Amino acid sequence: MSFRIEKDSMGKVKVAEDALYAAQTQRALDNFKISDLKMPLAFIDSILDIKLIAAETNHELGLLAKNKLQAITKAIKKIRKDQLVNHHHFPLDIFQTGSGTSTNMNVNEVVAHLASNSKLKVHPNDDVNMGQSSNDVIPTAIAVSSTKSLVHELIPALLTLKSTIENKAQLHKKVIKTGRTHLMDAMPLSLQQEMSGWAHQIQISVEACQKIVPTVAQLAQGGTAIGTGINSSAKFRTLFAQKLKSHSGLPFSKTKNTFASIAGQDASVALSGVLNTLATALMKISNDLRWMNSGPVSGLGEIKLKAIQPGSSIMPGKVNPVIPEAVAMAAAQIMGNNTTITIGAQSGNFQLNVMLPVIAYNLLQSLHLATTSAEHLARTITHFEVNQEYLESQLSKNAILATALAPEIGYEKASEIVYKARKEERSILEVAVELTSLSQKELEKILDPMKLT
Repeated sequence: MSFRIEKDSMGKVKVAEDALYAAQTQRALDNFKISDLKMPLAFIDSILDIKLIAAETNHELGLLAKNKLQAITKAIKKIRKDQLVNHHHFPLDIFQTGSGTSTNMNVNEVVAHLASNSKLKVHPNDDVNMGQSSNDVIPTAIAVSSTKSLVHELIPALLTLKSTIENKAQLHKKVIKTGRTHLMDAMPLSLQQEMSGWAHQIQISVEACQKIVPTVAQLAQGGTAIGTGINSSAKFRTLFAQKLKSHSGLPFSKTKNTFASIAGQDASVALSGVLNTLATALMKISNDLRWMNSGPVSGLGEIKLKAIQPGSSIMPGKVNPVIPEAVAMAAAQIMGNNTTITIGAQSGNFQLNVMLPVIAYNLLQSLHLATTSAEHLARTITHFEVNQEYLESQLSKNAILATALAPEIGYEKASEIVYKARKEERSILEVAVELTSLSQKELEKILDPMKLT
């Protein structure tokens, strides 16, 4: 491999000849070999947004020459057009300097390299990073990338999942099944009623996601190193936020307090909490689907999930509920990420949080997992079949239907009927005819499953 020599404030560094980055990125590559986890590409793309809008803002404020604005703009367009947002050019480990300075400089260096030519030198610090600090760029990138993911990906996926559940439920509103508490037989309900619970849980998360967008979309940019705005124009914060809002079509605004946005990560913790709540709902729905599909001979067998792959390397013909299992694992990961984000947000020592890269990684992973899990569950729910005859058969054997008799004959007498029906493997109706003074017609009316839902 051939190398070139790059220099920074600490001296000379050997960098691969074809690398778009320079000395500081190479130092970080050499220093941080802790994992194979790289900064998310969506996060890198958001930093590019910041560099573009910052250049426009600085030019409008009379701080950046027009030819350098044009060069920076052209470089960022090239990065995107040529699909250079990849881990070859942005290769850094998430376990790096806690401010994310290495990643900020990685982007600065790549943009400066592509913006420079024999007639124009664009400097990564003086030009691309003008009026900025890693300490406000990285929190802003967390806000930008999270807001994009929320608005463009997660919320639409959740709305689709909710409507899919409701549509499926409407198709089976007359299907009555045995309810279960403690995994044991309980009173009946319709499949529509059961699925309405799923839909409402998703709706709760939709509303929480929508409500938190304005909080997540507050930008630290312009606070620079510690929140005072040193080396940045007093007009930069407001103009930057306005330009990014116009550029993206998203509700970005300048933070109400730069010190809180640089030292704290409260918005990230709050968003992660929303995702944690969603994860519990996704896991509940997934587990319900697994139980309802269990069998096909000795399980509940209430529904039949679409068979999409062989389920065993040793048992021929076995098919498993693989999508609900995968979603349950993704939900567990989101829950674990929430713990990491919470711990990371506690590390805002005095004027700077020093776990920003790991917060960014886990938050964006949780958003992505929540989105794709919702999409997978929607497809699974669309295609499952209902074993209606089996549900009706099992419901007729449900001794807990005797609960409906309690107001007429009392709890003790109803219990006696339940125990006798179970012991003799007879229907509740048959035993109730023997042990009560109610006529069969009266009992049939009281025990009608449809009227009990």
